[in-house]
Amino acid sequence: MATSITHQVHDQEFTLKRQGHSAELAYSYPSPGIIDFTHTYVEEALRGQGVGEQLAEAGLAYARQQQLRVRASCPFVQAYLQRHPQHADLLELRT
Repeated sequence: MATSITHQVHDQEFTLKRQGHSAELAYSYPSPGIIDFTHTYVEEALRGQGVGEQLAEAGLAYARQQQLRVRASCPFVQAYLQRHPQHADLLELRT
């Protein structure tokens, strides 16, 4: 089921609402040019439906569009990035 994701710029999150339930991917800007995906939450009723993956893809697409490097403090996004190496070029290079 296709559901649109909304980018809440002022709240620094991507949100999805479906059938009265919601999910979010929160982020911050820890330094110029870096977006850190800090937290993913999917309500129980939406779990197992690929909602977290949709949010991760939306966040990564935004990072690419804005030419930001990605830091993933959120364990879900870390795991997602490991399973999807096509996004490796977005990752922040740490020294």
